[in-house]
Amino acid sequence: MIERDVTDSLEPLDPEMFDPVCPSELMPIRVGDKWAGMIVQCLEGGPRRFSELRVPLRNITPKVLTQSLRALERDGYVVRTVHAGPARDVRYALTPLGRTLLGVLDVARAWAEDHLEEVMDAREAAARTGRHG
Repeated sequence: MIERDVTDSLEPLDPEMFDPVCPSELMPIRVGDKWAGMIVQCLEGGPRRFSELRVPLRNITPKVLTQSLRALERDGYVVRTVHAGPARDVRYALTPLGRTLLGVLDVARAWAEDHLEEVMDAREAAARTGRHG
């Protein structure tokens, strides 16, 4: 009997999952680095290959994606699984601890959406006065 990998039935990640107009720097809560919250969101539906993560995270370099995944793994949010075989298959998945971040990130994302204009106005005002940190 051939076992079917549960990840074969996952829907592909949407290339437009993250609005390029909405800067990730607006997220009021960060887990790890700038990209970590988006990576966690990409893994919500199940394990993903590195190349799958690159689709919605098209602006991240492979090096930075690798660093972010390693940091998430180090902190216990993500597990990296290597499936041996003719073609080595590596997948990343959220751990139970990593799944606890999903609710927190949903709340933070909703806050950022509700206050996007205010934050952008504050940044523009700071830029005009030369006080942009």
